[in-house]
Amino acid sequence: MSKLDEFRASGRPFYVSITGLKPRSFWKVFLFWRHAIPSKMQADRASGVLYVGVRNINGIQHTLTAWESKEHMRAYVSSGAHLRALRLFRKMATGATFGYEATALPSWDEVHELWKTRGRVY
Repeated sequence: MSKLDEFRASGRPFYVSITGLKPRSFWKVFLFWRHAIPSKMQADRASGVLYVGVRNINGIQHTLTAWESKEHMRAYVSSGAHLRALRLFRKMATGATFGYEATALPSWDEVHELWKTRGRVY
């Protein structure tokens, strides 16, 4: 049983975070991946993480994560490799994020639609 399944069995909602990013140019792809890979590795072992998924949809690099709470997600975002990536974000990529409480993980089709319609552009 996965961490997410175990948490869902408790009946408590969890926090879903959706991110979609695109490198600003061909030349920024290398910088993007140099920071995306360590950020993903950090997410995989972050406190409170229940699920981490990544997928390219229509040229946009999406991440879908589930967290025990919004506070767990914020602690991840503001530390380590992810914080280093955030500091360079405007130089290397464009994108948007969307987060909400849920009791079920969205499908990847839903992820892309939520990102397009409800994402906060950075």
